[in-house]
Amino acid sequence: MTEKEVKVSEQHIWVGVEDQHVQLGITNYIQSALGAVISVELPDIGDKIEEGEVFAEIESVSTVHELISPVTGTVLAVNPQLEDHPTVINEDPYSDGWLIEVRLRDDSELDALMDMDEYYHFVFKDEK
Repeated sequence: MTEKEVKVSEQHIWVGVEDQHVQLGITNYIQSALGAVISVELPDIGDKIEEGEVFAEIESVSTVHELISPVTGTVLAVNPQLEDHPTVINEDPYSDGWLIEVRLRDDSELDALMDMDEYYHFVFKDEK
């Protein structure tokens, strides 16, 4: 399998880019801040998601967190593991813990996202 390009939004959503299809998930930083994930509410296959709008909710032991989509498109797949094993998000947020796969409407939206190095500096900019 080829290495996907990974971009990240300021809302801590990673986007694994492979042509016009992308996978969305949450970053290790935000899953750690949320704590143990106990449930996930995802869109259905065929649903449209809009950049800047809520596309999913993650419930942890301490809070419910709304996820803001960094892209616009159509949901092609949802991670079937998450229904029975939502903690996979905590265990492996960048691989097995992916949330949804989307067909992009406009791949220029990816230009506004950070690469992982930029994201690291964004998250830890205030720490010395």
